[in-house]
Amino acid sequence: MVEGGVGTSPHVFVVDSQASYASLPSKKKPWWNRVRQRFLLPLLGLVLFGLAVEGFFLYKLYQKTEMFFCLPPSLCHNQSNPQISAQLGGPVPSPGRTEVGSVEFHTTQPLPDQLKRRPMAHLLGPRGSVGPDNVVLWQKQGEAFTLDMGYNNGRLVTEKEGYYYLYSKVHLNAAKECLVISHKVLKNTNAYGKPIELMKSKSFRCPTQEPPSQRSSNAENLWNSFLAGIFHLEKGDQIYVTLDNGQSLRPGPTDSFMGAFMISP
Repeated sequence: MVEGGVGTSPHVFVVDSQASYASLPSKKKPWWNRVRQRFLLPLLGLVLFGLAVEGFFLYKLYQKTEMFFCLPPSLCHNQSNPQISAQLGGPVPSPGRTEVGSVEFHTTQPLPDQLKRRPMAHLLGPRGSVGPDNVVLWQKQGEAFTLDMGYNNGRLVTEKEGYYYLYSKVHLNAAKECLVISHKVLKNTNAYGKPIELMKSKSFRCPTQEPPSQRSSNAENLWNSFLAGIFHLEKGDQIYVTLDNGQSLRPGPTDSFMGAFMISP
């Protein structure tokens, strides 16, 4: 029905084809998948790096031990003398290797410098007091030894030039009276007319104060000194130890000692 000559317009519905729609949330991956993707590659790289480092050290170890693989020594001798090996009825080994049964040994090489024979000595404590000029007179008995080094009247004599590790230990008893104890390691060399002081230890010791009732005639107040160092020595140098108040030195081969060994030519 029309009222007032004006009609009502019909409702119009517009459909927008470009309207945005809310998307549904995507399904999340399990947490172990995320952890695996994040850490798998770094762990794999770390494992490969460890294998590479292990292989490097194994190769270095093989190089160092290769020279000892020619056993027994007669095989190396036959390797250097193919004619002897042929006369003995054995096969002539090819250069660079020696075969024993199914095991192959490499030929020996010259030993490196650190494996060659080097001078050394170890002297034991004296039975009595010190000698002239307070020089300690060591013993060459029991476990004492000298190898490519001389010994004369308390002095070690070097026969080869090089760097030596020197050491000395003394054990004393200061129970009877106060003592100023001076322990020295000295060197006599042809290049200098006077002794050269290499190491020194000095101490003032007095008996322990005890009541007369607790004192014993065999009481001891022990003191020890140890000196060690590395020094360059020429051929013919003399190394010795001096000790003031040497009458307090405890007798015995293990209480005091002196030694030296070459560490580098």
